[in-house]
Amino acid sequence: MSEIAKREHGAIDMTQGSPTRLIVAFSLPLLLGNVLQQLYNMVDSIVVGQFVGASALTAVGTGFPIIFLLASLFIGFAMGATVMIAQYIGAGDKQSVARTVDTIYSALLAAIVPLSLLGVVLTTPLLTLIRVPVEAFDQARVYCIVVFLGGIGSLGYNVNAGILQGLGDSKTPLLFLAVASVINIVLDLLFVLVFRWAVFGVALATIIGQACSWIFGIFYINRKYNFLHIRLFQIRVDRKLLGQIIRLGVPSAIQQCQFSVAILIMQALINGFGNDFAAGFAAANKIDSFAFMPIQSFSTATTTYVGQNMGAGRLDRVQRGARRAMLLSTVVCIAITALVIPFRRELLMLFNRESAVVAAGEAYLLRVLTPMFVLAVMFILSSVLRGAGATMVPMVASVIALWGARVPAAYLLAYFFGPEELYWSYLIGWVLGLFICLAAYLRGRWKEKCVVAEENVE
Repeated sequence: MSEIAKREHGAIDMTQGSPTRLIVAFSLPLLLGNVLQQLYNMVDSIVVGQFVGASALTAVGTGFPIIFLLASLFIGFAMGATVMIAQYIGAGDKQSVARTVDTIYSALLAAIVPLSLLGVVLTTPLLTLIRVPVEAFDQARVYCIVVFLGGIGSLGYNVNAGILQGLGDSKTPLLFLAVASVINIVLDLLFVLVFRWAVFGVALATIIGQACSWIFGIFYINRKYNFLHIRLFQIRVDRKLLGQIIRLGVPSAIQQCQFSVAILIMQALINGFGNDFAAGFAAANKIDSFAFMPIQSFSTATTTYVGQNMGAGRLDRVQRGARRAMLLSTVVCIAITALVIPFRRELLMLFNRESAVVAAGEAYLLRVLTPMFVLAVMFILSSVLRGAGATMVPMVASVIALWGARVPAAYLLAYFFGPEELYWSYLIGWVLGLFICLAAYLRGRWKEKCVVAEENVE
């Protein structure tokens, strides 16, 4: 295989060389970064589960989807900016890259205060809506409010990571996450074991770590890339680019947001079966998050790869890379499942040793993790379409798969066959989503959605 080409600023040039090698090279730092991100999220759960109790574990587990619900509104727009940056980099248009970065950061600064306040206001009603067990309710409320008030660190990190990934740099966000992880883990142990701040301490440690990684990322980007200059609290908006970001970002934002709403509805169903079942779900979900990371990493790499090659007009490389990414993601997913399933009990007992909690977690892992290779293929196809600029298709596929299949199937399976069987609804949704994405990919209209091509026509 040929050596991986670098651009003048050191990021990977995805328009030259072996697609397999490029996708793997780009994915590995993302995978390590996802491991670090999940590690400090898992440390939150382990610390409260072992040293505070099952109710605290439930509180942290049920708080996440509420936090992600509002954060996803902006993360979706950031994803649209990532696609634009990748396509402009592929076309060699640095000036448009700089204007896109200015615009997305201006949107972040304008949106963060309303989003944070909205999160605080909605926390109690949403926790009530999803039927959080009484013994975990107050702790979940504290966790959500603290994280919402410090949400700029998380959103800022995601913006920085999206900018760098669009440029072709997947290694540097790993450094940002390393900073956040170390700070978070140290502060978790300090705040919970020494200060006895329980769930409040875990939430505080999280936002401090995220804020440090975000600020560090701003300094790095400004120093490394001489054509980018991020200045906080200075609004610089290019209306035309903002329109493009909205066009690409709204479907992604809706997709992320409705996914969070579906999680909340699923969480309400799960919470209805008691604290032990909810705690088992929370623990298993953390393990599942690790198993999902290779899929997520290959998916992000594929979006950047497709974006750069679409911008460069290399459609042949896009299709070849899509096939390689699907193969890589599927094989790795099957291998991880084969490693995790035999040790599922031992992994679940890291969080909580109560037999009912472990049994509930096993029910999840056996039914969700085993067929996850279907999700792997669906995610890669969605990333190809998104990287090309056809962001509506992944959104439609996600909406139909969730609301037309997974959520109703979960309630029906739980009602007729018992709570443990509701997890088969995941596979039902994945199959439907895969069918929609595959049909759109084979139809080929995504080939005409490139942002750079549209501007050239104008």
